[in-house]
Amino acid sequence: MEGAKAKLRVGAVIGLAALLALGGLYGLLKPIQNGCVMTYMYPTYIPISAPKNLSSNKYGLYLYHEGWKKIDFDEHLKQLSGVPVLFIPGNGGSYKQVRSLAKESYWAYTTGPLEQTFYEEALLTPEQGGLDLDYAKFSMPNQYTSMLDWFAVDLQGEHSAMDGQILKEHTEYVVYAIHRILDQYKESYHTRAKEGAAVSRNLPRSVILVGHSMGGFVARAVVVHQHLRRSAVETIVTLATPHQSPPLALQPSLGYYYSSINKKWREGYHFEVLGGRNHVPNPALSNVVVISISGGINDYQCFNKAKATSRRSFLLLPSNGSNAFGATDVRSKLESLDDIVPPTHGFMVSSTEMKNTWVSMEHQAILWCNQLVVQVSHTLLSLVDVETGHPYRDRQRRLAVFATMLRSGLRYGSNLIARSSVQPNRVLIDDEGANFAGSHVHPLSACPERHQWRDESLERDLYVQMPTVTVLAMDGRRRWLDIQKLGSNGKSHFVLVTNLSPCYGVRIHLWPEKGNASSELPLSRRVREITSKMAQIPSGPAPKQIEPGSQTEQPPPSAVLWLSPEDMRGFRFITISVAPRPTVSGGPPPAVSMAVGQFFNPEEGHMEFSPSSLLLSTYTQKEISFKEDHPIALNLSFTVSLGLLPVTLSLKTTGCGIKNSGLSAEEADDAENGRLCKLRCFPAVAIAWDSTSGLHVYPNLNSETVIVDSAPALWNSAYGSEKTTVLLLVDPHCAYKASYFVSITASAGRFLLLYFSKIAGLAFAVVFFALMRQAHAWELDLPIPSMLTAVEYNMRLPLPFLTMTAIPLSIPLLLSILQIHLFPSILSFLIVSLLCYVVANGSVILVIFISQMVFYAAAVAHVFFKKRWQVWEGNFCLVFLQWFINLASGISAFKVVRVVRSNPVSVTAFSAILLACFIHPALGLSVVLISHSSCSHNALCSYLTASFRSLTHRKASYDSKDKGDGLEHYAYRRGGHTRHYLPSEESGNSPGSADSYSDVQLEVFHLRHGMLILHLLATLMFAPSLVSWLQRLGMGESLPWILDSVLCIGVILHGVWDSKPEFNFFIFPIPGLHRLEVRSSFVYLLAGYFSFLSGLALAPYRVFYAMATIGALSFAFRIIQRRNREKGEAIFTTRKHSHRH
Repeated sequence: MEGAKAKLRVGAVIGLAALLALGGLYGLLKPIQNGCVMTYMYPTYIPISAPKNLSSNKYGLYLYHEGWKKIDFDEHLKQLSGVPVLFIPGNGGSYKQVRSLAKESYWAYTTGPLEQTFYEEALLTPEQGGLDLDYAKFSMPNQYTSMLDWFAVDLQGEHSAMDGQILKEHTEYVVYAIHRILDQYKESYHTRAKEGAAVSRNLPRSVILVGHSMGGFVARAVVVHQHLRRSAVETIVTLATPHQSPPLALQPSLGYYYSSINKKWREGYHFEVLGGRNHVPNPALSNVVVISISGGINDYQCFNKAKATSRRSFLLLPSNGSNAFGATDVRSKLESLDDIVPPTHGFMVSSTEMKNTWVSMEHQAILWCNQLVVQVSHTLLSLVDVETGHPYRDRQRRLAVFATMLRSGLRYGSNLIARSSVQPNRVLIDDEGANFAGSHVHPLSACPERHQWRDESLERDLYVQMPTVTVLAMDGRRRWLDIQKLGSNGKSHFVLVTNLSPCYGVRIHLWPEKGNASSELPLSRRVREITSKMAQIPSGPAPKQIEPGSQTEQPPPSAVLWLSPEDMRGFRFITISVAPRPTVSGGPPPAVSMAVGQFFNPEEGHMEFSPSSLLLSTYTQKEISFKEDHPIALNLSFTVSLGLLPVTLSLKTTGCGIKNSGLSAEEADDAENGRLCKLRCFPAVAIAWDSTSGLHVYPNLNSETVIVDSAPALWNSAYGSEKTTVLLLVDPHCAYKASYFVSITASAGRFLLLYFSKIAGLAFAVVFFALMRQAHAWELDLPIPSMLTAVEYNMRLPLPFLTMTAIPLSIPLLLSILQIHLFPSILSFLIVSLLCYVVANGSVILVIFISQMVFYAAAVAHVFFKKRWQVWEGNFCLVFLQWFINLASGISAFKVVRVVRSNPVSVTAFSAILLACFIHPALGLSVVLISHSSCSHNALCSYLTASFRSLTHRKASYDSKDKGDGLEHYAYRRGGHTRHYLPSEESGNSPGSADSYSDVQLEVFHLRHGMLILHLLATLMFAPSLVSWLQRLGMGESLPWILDSVLCIGVILHGVWDSKPEFNFFIFPIPGLHRLEVRSSFVYLLAGYFSFLSGLALAPYRVFYAMATIGALSFAFRIIQRRNREKGEAIFTTRKHSHRH
């Protein structure tokens, strides 16, 4: 590598990779405040005995019991009569992690269902079969009839996320555990019957599975296992589970197992059509419901990333057997069920938009976060049919329970945010089914009579003349808003933000005519109550009252009502009725009441932030001012996803109408008047939304880093997924100054989380391209460049860089044009992919540089000590070392050792293959690494020795010329007496023989160093699996997966047989042709392109297919070469000269 430009280019790439890594680690290691409340319990774990004929007893099964009193285990097992639920721990998890869910389930069963509210409910969408569900017959239970019996499997804390073999063994044991649980209920049932105890309910036919992390994937793998009993599992709930691919998609068998299980799930929903009739009337998974709960942006161990999904349509068998729905990619998340489970059988919900939860949490916190655990417990209890005491058999009803209990209705109410969402548009329907605004979807229910107050209890009505209406107290008044008058001039939308509870504190009605105007229609047909259209939002902490009777700050809003022009079509008035304070039923009224409503034009509050403004904000903070009387809803559109560039958004109140009160500017800006502004302006709320991650709510917005849980700019990211919308709900009476800037550390952390798999695959592409450059130099009879020089050359613009990147980047775009998968945003996809490629180059260069420095340091030390050995040979301190060397020389004289030393290649290959097939693939690859390291070290030592001697001879020759005896020195160098000073007999007698030998040894070092870097990356891919294997030592570990062993054999053959540059071509005998010669440079180029595409597809483990293919071809060609040599057919390389390597 020569030239200032080349060094500057390499330094810039290394600096970018290092800064990104350091910034990302700093952003990821910062403490996280998740807002979760701890769960406490008194756990007892009852072991379930296993039959004696069980092949493996290293795993266990336990039943959870809540209580501090000591119980009799056998007697407790006799009383089993609830609903069985099996908890499956995740990677490195414990069966004791079931305690939070089990305790809250027990407490929920004891205390009863949650208090009823009348906020907007999340219902099934048309894609989920919501049009077929009769909501008139659908209701949540008023009491729970059966408790949940929580079981848990003890998987010994094994790391199932790191090894496919472990994941498979866990699946097989969970199948046994399910059968054992169902058999235990039979045993308990018969025992009670024999003892004469009352037996009323039927035995359970299925077990509900709840899996955390990899345990959720095990739960899905269990359902498609061939030995599972029919209908033994019909409901699955997963917590922070990676469904699309492993979190670390490094091991081939792990990626293959994932792909095979997901393929079985896709096939399970298919049915064949033969002669116009269904050939298979009941798909295997037609009655299984899967719910995936994501932890959100704080879940670093199971971070979200896109999944390469295709535009395949699910051929579903709905419950009525009449319709089939097609589904395409809606969100691109690791925890997503898209392209695996159709929307009619499951969905994913994030904890940030989960009802009564609203917080993001860490990977382990999702198991004990009280907000989430309580909601999940009540949801599972709501699945139980009151009549049978077992979960509903009807799949659609179970799915409706999950949607109602887990999903927030905010998506329905805020249709400006989710205008591109698939949520249905709820319309207004009267009691008799008459439709006033479009087609019938779902009816709106009125407040129950027990929660209503009569019109006579209200004081005189107020008639609002301004587009903005404000409520500052529960004054018992009804406010009238004229839709035609106030909603004119483009102000066609209406928003109400309040902290009053629907039905308890406020009621909203639409009137086709004013008050008591004459009409032939009864009152029930003239007035439509839309109170239940209010969507709940999380509210921040309420302000504290300084002293009794004093005014406090404005409370945070807890609900929002959004009315579009379609919702108000056919009506003239909106009335907002606030309950009189003494007549409020239910819970106590809030200490401070507030409601602000406004007719506004959404376009007035829309602002778009370009990528350039976001990038510039990394250096200087940008500010935006909002004057008074602005729209209540400010729609901020970011053209770059906040999942990639998180924005820190700050909002400061700068005015609240005080300047119009006659006060001076100094008085209006002082701290006291700032406090008065807080008494008037309600705390702002930010609602972030994008097409991939859903909703993220930030209450009491002061200064927050807004991050959405999305993964844009990937191979199959849907078009538009690179954008994020943030809706600010702010008080229109007040003026604000908003500032924003992009957090560099948060952006670096998100980049590493989202694109680590892509960078890993592209790193292999960088190494393959460098090996291609080395092989190409050999073929052109040029010196083999170092890996550092080869990588630097491939980064040169324009031709080398475009050659390496243009072709693989164009393939996804071509597939999109052919409609094989979704079409991504071209610009963001190209920019992020090229950035990942540059980072991969920097990472590889850093590894090359460090390893090269280590080799040079070791070689210099070796040569130095070897030169000094003769001087130190008589030293008494080195007598023991001399004895050890003599002993080693004596051992090397044995015949076995001589045979091994005479066949190093065969011994290396044989030992590596044995370790890869019978112990662990990483150990087999380590043998190849040792071989590469040894050869590289020897070559570098020879190069340094030869260079040193050549420099010594040149210096001696120069000194002889100065003394006039240059001719004698030349004769001396040409003579045979100096040959023993040269490193090799084949170096020759020419003056440049030492230089030629050193050049050859340097080329050998460059070649073996390149092979070492490639196989070092391959070994690191198996490092997580090796850690899990070491953990299982002494626990009955099994042989490696056959796929890993086969691929590693190919990698080992490549490392052994392609380690010499003269083996730089493959010859394939083809009938009719003399021979087909494929050079190594072309093979490495194809392997680099394949690795590039594997990185783009977030499947870096596929690079092993390329390496194994090259190794198999190399081994096959060597056999062909040996046979041709035995037949007397010579095979010549195309290189003009060849040194001994």
